[in-house]
Amino acid sequence: MLFEDTYSMWTERRLTQAQAAELLGVCERTFRRWVERYHGDESDGVEVLRDRRLSRASHRAAPVDEVMRMVDRYRTRYAGWNVRHFYTRYRREGGTRSYNWVRTKLQVAGAVPRGAGRGKHRKRREPSPCADMMLHQDGSTHEWVPGVTWDLIVTMDDATNEHYSMFFFEEEGVWSSFRGMREAIEARGFCCSLYTDRASHYWLTPEAGGKVDKDRLTQFGRAMMQELGIDMIPAYSPEARGRSERAFKTHQDRLVKELALLEITEMNAANRYLRETYLPAFNAEFARPPKEAGKAFVPLGPGTDLDAILCELHERVAGRDNCVRFDGLKLQLPSEKQKPVLRNRTVYLF
Repeated sequence: MLFEDTYSMWTERRLTQAQAAELLGVCERTFRRWVERYHGDESDGVEVLRDRRLSRASHRAAPVDEVMRMVDRYRTRYAGWNVRHFYTRYRREGGTRSYNWVRTKLQVAGAVPRGAGRGKHRKRREPSPCADMMLHQDGSTHEWVPGVTWDLIVTMDDATNEHYSMFFFEEEGVWSSFRGMREAIEARGFCCSLYTDRASHYWLTPEAGGKVDKDRLTQFGRAMMQELGIDMIPAYSPEARGRSERAFKTHQDRLVKELALLEITEMNAANRYLRETYLPAFNAEFARPPKEAGKAFVPLGPGTDLDAILCELHERVAGRDNCVRFDGLKLQLPSEKQKPVLRNRTVYLF
């Protein structure tokens, strides 16, 4: 049903291919393949979308012996040649494959290095078409009251600019991020994706200023991507977070003056003012309707234990005395009727 609704919006030009693919959680190529298959045989409905390639081998795959001969020829006779130069010789010696085939096979075998990618043509990103399709979360360190610096944590919708969560915190970190997402989930449900900066509680970045490591997740990344199925997207520049940065500029101008006018200097009082007065007024003034009337959020199901998800999870192995060590402490594990003996078992602390 989700595909059929998305397909209908795409055919009516209310969604682009990229937006439709993101809504379905697939890449653009997969969405195009689904459209071609569905359009070719609508009588079977969405059953035609099942991947039929899993049960048969590709008839276009090159024989392994041919690939090995080509790679061995390069390594023994033409090592150090660039791929274009070697390809000329390859064709002269009777080779029939394309240049891209030769280049790809040599790169996969490690015989030649991969070239640096070309710079992308950057352009302004359009807002998401549906509410709750993508959320932004970010923090702003500022002197919100005279002589005191706090972090303002905001979780907002990309399509509407509506702020779902907004509060002051001593210092931005994993617990402030968990709190922001919890308030957004309890108010709206689960979103499709979350856009953040590359702070250490969001991502592990092996090299300063480099790409994030999407294979090694932080505690927050584990909760979002593995537990809740929310795709996380890293931003690599302040310009990429333009919507949240512009919102913080407004907050730094207005909020400081309003707190001073009301003589609020204590964090709890400031958070109460945010929740009861400032946030509803800000959303009423700056929130805008999305391009599409539909919503992409998934409601919070009954029995969902956010306390066990939005938390730090640590793996330990119980000792022979049914104790585990954590943060310099030795903790005794309670016995359970189903598993009265926990020694040598893996346990999770949260």
